Amino acid sequence: MTDHAMATADPRPAGIGFVEKYLTVWVALCIVAGIVLGHMLPGVFGTIAAAEIARVNIPVAVLIWLMIVPMLLRVDFGSLAKIGTYWRGIGVTLFINWAVKPFSMALLGWLFIGWLFRPWLPEAQVDSYIAGLIILAAAPCTAMVFVWSNLMRGEPNFTLSQVALNDAIMIVAFAPIVGLLLGLSAITVPWGTLVLSVALYIVLPVIVAQLVRSTVGYKRASCTRCASRQDAAVVALRPVGDAGLAVRVPG
Repeated sequence: MTDHAMATADPRPAGIGFVEKYLTVWVALCIVAGIVLGHMLPGVFGTIAAAEIARVNIPVAVLIWLMIVPMLLRVDFGSLAKIGTYWRGIGVTLFINWAVKPFSMALLGWLFIGWLFRPWLPEAQVDSYIAGLIILAAAPCTAMVFVWSNLMRGEPNFTLSQVALNDAIMIVAFAPIVGLLLGLSAITVPWGTLVLSVALYIVLPVIVAQLVRSTVGYKRASCTRCASRQDAAVVALRPVGDAGLAVRVPG
């Protein structure tokens, strides 16, 4: 078996660690800390919130890079060649991700935020909440796909194939779908903001991850749990991703 085959045969670092196991606790603590610090240091957080380009917050972008780049290291676009092997599962995934999820989330946003809970929400922020739900729904979560596949001992090559395909589609489909749904919601978000969001939150992390993959290569690693140096890089950077997630959620 070649080094490349060995690296792609089981791309999952074994098990989940202590930090991942109790990630819900760390996120909850960070939310509490964020609320407390926001009241204690409003000026500092106001400055962070104002660090924007075309209404895209740069500190948030950095946290998202830290959160998703370690997971994107496991995305092998070469696995797209295996799509035909898993066409049924991938077909279901594509249908749910791109024909159901964005539109159903927009519907839920209109129903609950725009109507049912509207009397209890700040009127000036209702459109922002709906826009947030739409943007969230239009972006498949690569990190959680890997996490759940790992927990359920899923087929690693199927996971790689469908994640690689969804990431490729997201690069070109995210902005048009979000623009359509925001337009239907009568919410105006400049196309410059959408394009910059795609570049910062999707394209740039994918490029960085692929550059790191090509740099570390497929050679065997000293890590006893890892099939390759790419797996070793994922293991080494996993705490960075967890920290980015924990800090990003309350942000």
